Amino acid sequence: MSRAVHHLDLWVVDLALADGEWGWLLGELAWETGSAGDAGRSWAHPDGTQLFLQCPPDRHGEAHDRMRPGLNHLALRTDERGLLDRMRAESSAHGWHELYADRYPHAGGDEHVALYLENSEGFEVEVVWERA
Repeated sequence: MSRAVHHLDLWVVDLALADGEWGWLLGELAWETGSAGDAGRSWAHPDGTQLFLQCPPDRHGEAHDRMRPGLNHLALRTDERGLLDRMRAESSAHGWHELYADRYPHAGGDEHVALYLENSEGFEVEVVWERA
């Protein structure tokens, strides 16, 4: 299977907290837990794409700010429309809060169906529904 992205590497401040937040979100989207260690965590999507969380000792600067230059958000897809509603209902119990709740599920436009979430470190994830 072809894929456009080999892996994503996110640096976090609190690995244990991030592990719980990202673990829930990625698990809901069918990503499987990979290797774990003191320096990081990993997940793999069924298409082979990997996501790594790390808290490296030589990290510089402040906490992540998606409004500064750099990564604004990740957009991940699902072909299960009901998953968006379930994730919306459960997200706050797993460290995520909803963005643009007043415009759900069309915050990205009338033809775009998505859930926008932000975690405790300020990382935004857009979960996009696309028909299979």
